[in-house]
Amino acid sequence: METQLLSFNFITFLFFIYFVTLLVKGWKKSNSLDKHKKLPPGPSELPVIGHLHHLMGALPHRGLRDLAKKYGPIMHLKLGEVSTIVISSREMAKNILTAHDLACADRPESIGMKILWYNYTNIAFSPYNDYWRQMRKVCIVELLSSKNVRSYSSIRIDETSRLVNNIRSSSGQLINLTDNIFTFTSSITSRAAFGELLRDQDTLIKFMKKGIALAAGFDLADFYPTRNFLQYVSWNKFKLLKMRREQDLILDRIIDEHKDNQARGKGSNGELGSEDIIDVLLRLQQSGELDVPITNDNIKAIIFDMFTGGTETTTTALDWLMAELVRNPRVIAKAQAEVRQAFEGKKTIDESDCQNLKYLKLIIKENFRIHPVVPLLPRACREECEVDGGYTIPVKAKVTVNIWALGRDPEYWDEPESFKPERFENSTLDFLGNNFEYIPFGSGRRFCPGMSFALANIEYPLAQLLYHFNWKLPPGMNTNDMDMIEAQGISGTRKDNLHLIATPYNPPVEG
Repeated sequence: METQLLSFNFITFLFFIYFVTLLVKGWKKSNSLDKHKKLPPGPSELPVIGHLHHLMGALPHRGLRDLAKKYGPIMHLKLGEVSTIVISSREMAKNILTAHDLACADRPESIGMKILWYNYTNIAFSPYNDYWRQMRKVCIVELLSSKNVRSYSSIRIDETSRLVNNIRSSSGQLINLTDNIFTFTSSITSRAAFGELLRDQDTLIKFMKKGIALAAGFDLADFYPTRNFLQYVSWNKFKLLKMRREQDLILDRIIDEHKDNQARGKGSNGELGSEDIIDVLLRLQQSGELDVPITNDNIKAIIFDMFTGGTETTTTALDWLMAELVRNPRVIAKAQAEVRQAFEGKKTIDESDCQNLKYLKLIIKENFRIHPVVPLLPRACREECEVDGGYTIPVKAKVTVNIWALGRDPEYWDEPESFKPERFENSTLDFLGNNFEYIPFGSGRRFCPGMSFALANIEYPLAQLLYHFNWKLPPGMNTNDMDMIEAQGISGTRKDNLHLIATPYNPPVEG
């Protein structure tokens, strides 16, 4: 037994030495390639690991903000083998996302994203190429256009009513509002995008949460992409592949059900009588009209992209909104006064009744400033370019715009850590990505195509939650006890679920 243990330890030691030797060789080679370039400033790097140690134990957007305070608005980090350019100022963000938008229009690669979204064939993480342009156009025209978003009004009203009734059934009790919101947003997304056929919604939610957490986790192979053997010892990769196989069963069944309905002449599967996005993709696949043909895996990538994007972003935004409102009694009182005055005497409330809720819109804007759904905007360099200051961005370098840091920079914002919706009262800032201190949906070619869908799914339900209920924290808890930190992951979700007590509001009866 001792001999076997000694042999095992010796083999492990040899493997470790071999691994370190390969990394050192790679580090020396990559450093020699960068010597002739004027890279942005950054901290001193260590052999092999580069600057990885600077991000250990910290949320990336917070750690990068702290480093930028010392090294400037454009900073170069070497994360293992991977060059990373970090942008933390309005001026540099504008330069990258306008003058060099095309050069930096790719997405970074990672094992997790590749597995979860079928070799990067979704919209969010696809490389900038003909396939991406084609599929982005299809999804906007068929699902995410302003006209289509307005047509989903009846779905939003129905699901909001279900959300309100669920909360009302637990009147005066402590509820997990985060879970309630997750169910609400996933139901809207499912019904709008996939009709009534998405029966495995809860399982997909589970896969989405688990998969995104795994895909955003630390994986050594992502930091040393030239060391192919690391992919074979990646535990995350094995877990993601196992999860993908289970996910395939659900998504294949959804596609097969749509095909069967088409074959039986049942017409469109969309809830509103028109084609849903799966009908559209199958029709285009079979017609041969697409410039870039698509496979079933491509369709599954789009399905999962629509589901995760539509659910995760809206849930994150609404969760932060309710947390900030409960944490700021002045703001929630003012918002409820506006909503209740606007809805007074109405037996039914539709989305048009929300159009004049000016303060509610300011609250939503402020929430996206201080809690952007995607704290770090990920890009990748397609071709070497020289940016302001004469700095070089190498090919394949990651380019990260710290949206979270921009929204909290005291150079652009008064009292940036405070939740003050009034700051937008006389402001021309909008969501369209033209003001680079405030780009919650990104900017340029990779601007988020789901912005209209997300905003529509936030405004109306938020107004209803404020109208129908008075909200308070659990007994013995005050606003200073609330944990307002983000979780690790791609999106800036709250670390802890939000538990609140909702008491139904009874409008005054006219005498």
